[in-house]
Amino acid sequence: MAGHRPRALQVYAGPRALRHLRERGLRPADVRLIPAAAGGPKGLVLNPLDRFLFGHWLADSPHTLHLLGASIGAWRMACAMLPDADQALAELARLYIHQQFDVPAGAWPDPTEVSRVFAELLGRQFGGREAALLAHPQRRLHVFTSRGLGALLRREGRVRTPLGYLGAFASNLARRRALGGWLQRVVFSDPRDALPLALDDFASQRVPLDATNLGPALQASGSIPFVLKAVHHIPGAPPGAYWDGGITDYHLHLNYAAMSDGLVLYPHFQRALVPGWLDKGLKHRHGSTARLDNVVVMAPRAEWVGTLPHRKLPDRQDFKAWRHDPASRIAAWQQAVDAAQQLADEAADWLAHPTQDALPL
Repeated sequence: MAGHRPRALQVYAGPRALRHLRERGLRPADVRLIPAAAGGPKGLVLNPLDRFLFGHWLADSPHTLHLLGASIGAWRMACAMLPDADQALAELARLYIHQQFDVPAGAWPDPTEVSRVFAELLGRQFGGREAALLAHPQRRLHVFTSRGLGALLRREGRVRTPLGYLGAFASNLARRRALGGWLQRVVFSDPRDALPLALDDFASQRVPLDATNLGPALQASGSIPFVLKAVHHIPGAPPGAYWDGGITDYHLHLNYAAMSDGLVLYPHFQRALVPGWLDKGLKHRHGSTARLDNVVVMAPRAEWVGTLPHRKLPDRQDFKAWRHDPASRIAAWQQAVDAAQQLADEAADWLAHPTQDALPL
């Protein structure tokens, strides 16, 4: 059929979650935690789904809901904390899609310029709204960052930072837990309720989230090494250089199965939950584990992704590919977000009429 589009949404679930779905479907009251991955522009494809889930389906849910995010995932979850989550998430997409840098035409911006633009976008979204965000009656925000350790990574430097990340890569290659010798997971958490799961896979620390450190924490969580500058001197946090939360927790593959009750709903741009950014090339770490027993993943189907502009999700390489023509990048990203309304529509239908088509995670 001319113009026919393939189905967009596929639902995956761990064993416990799969049994729950087949017996009872999924209701807002079942969900206790929602993670949001790092991944830069890939997160844009989830924008209509986010708007539906946080602005409508979960809007009247009376129980405590924990929102975990790294990098763009932290930005998404912070928007979900605002009084009008639907509008805030729509604004996120607009700001992210239209971001441009003050450099000569076709030039590549340095980390200082990228950090300046990122800080400006966060300020436009959250500036003066910190108290309202942190006062949400049901939702609790947890922002993941990566703090440098040791002589090489505790402060940012032209020589020490590349050497430090080389050491981190080599250590992580041998064993993921060894990454904790170079980087500490620091989670800026809503102080009203603790995370309902332990962070015991490697070195971690929790810092109370408040109006003074929300902005710096979000900035740090999205500060990709060598692309943006590290963030230093975050109020209430240990001293050091703070980078993208995706370095330690790319897709937040955490021990969700240890939660005492409820399910984890994970809107994601792919099926696999890759533990850390340095694990992207380590395919043996991409599989499902027992930690995901109670996780429900909503993700786009590969055949649907093939219908998007250039047959792929938006990604950071698009900035370089279209550095001479930012208008074309903006148009392609907007087309991808518009097309992703199909994800939200299919999710609404699936939730209203639970089916048996969820696949094992």
